[in-house]
Amino acid sequence: MYAIIETGGKQYRVEKGTRLHVEKLPGENGSEVEIPKVLLVSAAEGAKIGRPFVEGSKVLATVVGQIRGPKVIVFKRRAKKGYKRTQGHRQDLTEIEIKEVTA
Repeated sequence: MYAIIETGGKQYRVEKGTRLHVEKLPGENGSEVEIPKVLLVSAAEGAKIGRPFVEGSKVLATVVGQIRGPKVIVFKRRAKKGYKRTQGHRQDLTEIEIKEVTA
């Protein structure tokens, strides 16, 4: 059984035991997080497609850790004007492990 969930404006395909990095979610290490935005649930008896979300389904996950993503360099330049700006950014992420997918 797998599901497609939405969190942080992005969509992920998850199954039980999947580990993934998502946009920062509130919660301490080891706490459980419920993700109610389930777009699709597929099981042996068929798939349920939401409009936009599947009614009564949810995904339970455990927070493994709060981490930071890789550094991204933002460089801006205007030709012939002597304008240059450099800025760095690191996104806050949460590593989660999927414990249960309910249909």
